[in-house]
Amino acid sequence: MKHNNILNSLGPCGLNCSKCFAFKNGAIKQLSLELKENLGNFDIYAKRFVELLDELIFKKYSDFKEILNHFSNVECNGCRKDECKLFLSCKVKHCSKDQTVEFCFECSEFPCSKHGFDEHLEKRWLSIQTKMRKIGVEGYYNEIKNLPRY
Repeated sequence: MKHNNILNSLGPCGLNCSKCFAFKNGAIKQLSLELKENLGNFDIYAKRFVELLDELIFKKYSDFKEILNHFSNVECNGCRKDECKLFLSCKVKHCSKDQTVEFCFECSEFPCSKHGFDEHLEKRWLSIQTKMRKIGVEGYYNEIKNLPRY
């Protein structure tokens, strides 16, 4: 895969933006739109199924629909073209620009504490960056490109 295509998918932190729920051209958005289309006017039936089938789970349909609507309305272009919509405290994009690196592991200060991540995400970020350093960006991308992000 060409390097620019990898950069369009991976943020400087190494997370795969193209697999994020907020990515406007991602599978989660596309599948959510398809599911909404296939469900049509299911709201009416969900209410009826509570009574007709004695299925209380359908009482939660409005909550499900709210999440589905959110997934189908996202508009993020990825961290390299947009601000991160998921981790509002993330400072990696701006730091990588300041340091003129594509990925954190390329920086002379890596690892650092400038990322803005919580403990869980910091561990994941460190693991990703270490792996990219070891096997290369393309090798890392080829390993994760078809995996779910979450």
